[in-house]
Amino acid sequence: MILSRSVSVLHSCRISSAPKLISHKLKVSFPLAYGSSALISLNRSEVKWVRVFASATETETEVERKGNDTFFADQAVSWKSLGLSDKVSVALRDSGFGRPSLTQAVCIPSILSGKDVVVAAETGSGKTHGYLAPIIHQLTNTNTPLDSEGEERRVPLKTISLVLCPNVMLCEQVVRMVNGLLGEDGHPLLRVEAVCGSQGWPDKQPDIIVSTPAALLNNIEPKRNRRVEFLRSVKYVVFDEADMLLCGSFQNQIIRLINMLRFDEKQVSRLATSKFGKPLEIDAESSAQFDLENEDDADFEEDGSISDEEEEEYLDDTTQIPTVENGAGPDIRKGWRRVRKIYTRSKQYIFIAATLPVNGKKTAGGLLKHMFQDAVWVSGNFLHRNSPRLKQKWVEVTVDTQVDALIEAVNNSSTDRTMVFANTVEAVEAVADILEKASIQCYRYHKNHTLEERANILADFRENGGVFVCTDAAARGVDVPNVSHVIQADFSSSAVDFLHRIGRTARAGQYGTVTSLYTEANRDLVEAIREAVKTGQPVETAFSRKRGFRNKLKKRAFLKAGEAKESQAVRA
Repeated sequence: MILSRSVSVLHSCRISSAPKLISHKLKVSFPLAYGSSALISLNRSEVKWVRVFASATETETEVERKGNDTFFADQAVSWKSLGLSDKVSVALRDSGFGRPSLTQAVCIPSILSGKDVVVAAETGSGKTHGYLAPIIHQLTNTNTPLDSEGEERRVPLKTISLVLCPNVMLCEQVVRMVNGLLGEDGHPLLRVEAVCGSQGWPDKQPDIIVSTPAALLNNIEPKRNRRVEFLRSVKYVVFDEADMLLCGSFQNQIIRLINMLRFDEKQVSRLATSKFGKPLEIDAESSAQFDLENEDDADFEEDGSISDEEEEEYLDDTTQIPTVENGAGPDIRKGWRRVRKIYTRSKQYIFIAATLPVNGKKTAGGLLKHMFQDAVWVSGNFLHRNSPRLKQKWVEVTVDTQVDALIEAVNNSSTDRTMVFANTVEAVEAVADILEKASIQCYRYHKNHTLEERANILADFRENGGVFVCTDAAARGVDVPNVSHVIQADFSSSAVDFLHRIGRTARAGQYGTVTSLYTEANRDLVEAIREAVKTGQPVETAFSRKRGFRNKLKKRAFLKAGEAKESQAVRA
């Protein structure tokens, strides 16, 4: 009876609209994979795509037969052949990364080209090392050049990389990954610092700064000299979990930071040549002096926000911008949005995402198409699709059967690490209580825990395994090796949440299982997802029909109510 009451907290999935996600089919071969071809497409009307995986409709039998070729690049492709130095290649191999993944095999050369890059590939495809490796390669070559005597020396203004993440946990995860790449002396190849949580600005400038948008702004905006030196030093800017950063509460902060970075590029472009045509030596002091002299030429809004009118103007591709001979653009206050194409670029922008909405001007992908029109887009063939290494089980439940189905799913898990997802904090607590009453010990993970508590819980789970009951706070970007079973105690309410949840398993070429408990309210949605998986279609095509499902449910409820009234009238 107690368990039956507890299950009421496990909310039925409420059907609501979800963002439409990318769906592109690409045709031209680019051989990198075993027995298949990577794919490339240039879509003139939208963006430049490079796609890297084999057919999305490969069956599990084909994957079994061919091994891990849906994850790894061909054996002939090595870290060094992608353009990485011996130092970085050896560090990757010593860290357990013997071969590049297909995503890494395409995104590393793209990043090394110096162009802006958008990497949109499924979870567990190696995206983090895919951007860290080329950046570390570039920084080790830039910051430690050899002089004529053969001794290392530092350039006057150190080049650094900025990595932005939506939360502290992801920042710390990136820091661990950088520190895991060691040189011959056993020390990390580069110095990395996190600026987030309780960690303030580092005393000595590192090679890589990893930060949340709010923490970075809080540390650079109040101090002008620090801001100027930092902006001038940044050469590579990475937006990890870009779709999350470019939407919702992060959007204004990210736009504010891009404003600053682009304004700095504009200054560098102006400073590169004097009015007499002679090159200028650019350093922090001259930059600060120039910044002070041009205080009134502020090309970005102080609060970082964009009005609807400004956004429409910013997204308008038809805006004609006059040019001048020196490439610096007209010296007028029209904002960075109107002068983004007419100055020399001095920074590289890299966007990383496992889900990337692209339909519509205000989606993350829509914004990127307009803000970085010349960027190269790298996409995985299983982006927004079901991986052939992932087995999905579907269990329809009712209020009376949900508890037993949940306990059975957990008990039937033959793995050391199982993740159980629920939609709310209250549901997580209810699920954990149910499992513990059934003598199943588990971790609880949600936003009501402090950052330190969450870090400790994750560390214990990584080290010891077990059952991990969590909200979607653990669905995005958190890398826990060897999770072979994911259980949805509450069914996902959006395509993005669904894709990130199932992406916690079947990572890095491994196999995994997802067990989804669903109710009658989810039945039509589940059938549409299963049909999409069966035909190899993007999963979001199922979620895009949720409004129709809601109307179906309302119609059913209306018919049932009508039948009940009619029955009562007959009895009367």
